[in-house]
Amino acid sequence: MSGAVGLHTATIGSGPVPVVLLHGLLGQGQNLSTAARGIADLATSLLVDVPNHGRSGRTEHVDYLELADVIAAELRARGAAERPVVLVGHSMGGKIAMCLTLRHPDLVAGLVVVDVSPVDHDGAESFGRIIDAMLALDLTRLRSRAEADEALASAIPDPTVRGFVLQNLRRTDDGPGWAWLGDPRLLRAELDVVCGFPDMAGAHWDGPVLWVAGADSDYVQDRHEPVMRALFPRVRLVRVRGAGHWVHADRPQVFIGLLRAFLAPWSAGAGTRPTRPGGGLSPA
Repeated sequence: MSGAVGLHTATIGSGPVPVVLLHGLLGQGQNLSTAARGIADLATSLLVDVPNHGRSGRTEHVDYLELADVIAAELRARGAAERPVVLVGHSMGGKIAMCLTLRHPDLVAGLVVVDVSPVDHDGAESFGRIIDAMLALDLTRLRSRAEADEALASAIPDPTVRGFVLQNLRRTDDGPGWAWLGDPRLLRAELDVVCGFPDMAGAHWDGPVLWVAGADSDYVQDRHEPVMRALFPRVRLVRVRGAGHWVHADRPQVFIGLLRAFLAPWSAGAGTRPTRPGGGLSPA
């Protein structure tokens, strides 16, 4: 653990480019480990459990600006002011990454946003059902992970989503029983904030940005592009065919290829910032 809130992190790779990966709601840093391994020769990747998730500490409220500042303090302590990082954020992690970049531009060399837009979204109802099912599970009587999977099946019928949720279930250290990692009660109480985005009007960042959207997802729509480009003028938006919201899991090799192409100028140029802006809307 490190940082004022206590951030749990893991490092993968030994390449020259410092990369920081931020996961989405109900996730953990390890959710992006496949991507980190896929760029290990180009990057040294820091996988972060964001506050209220995984093994990181908790905050009193969900506030994207506060979360961005917590992670920025960790990055600054690790030397990002002298050697700026490439930030990669999926969904909720993408919103944190956007806020961090806009508030602490000296720490960021490049930004990759994965299937989320800087707007309010309508995910509170669907995520609310998932968290309600988690909280309804009687962990004191639970005997196995398989039993938890069966108990959640009716409320979370998609086995992939259910498996993703169950990654947060851990045995307690002080005797029999189970516990959820992170703070699902806080996340449930403040889902409207999680699904929103703070007012960043007037802010903008002119560095290189890769925006990766799932072609089968509605989190990044054409009507969001003006807001996106107002905050980040140098956006290259790529829609990945055959991918939904979890682009990195649905099309891992395509996602890794996009990351590698984005990181290549830093790797080849000893950490210099690319000067060629990305452009246009292109499929992958």
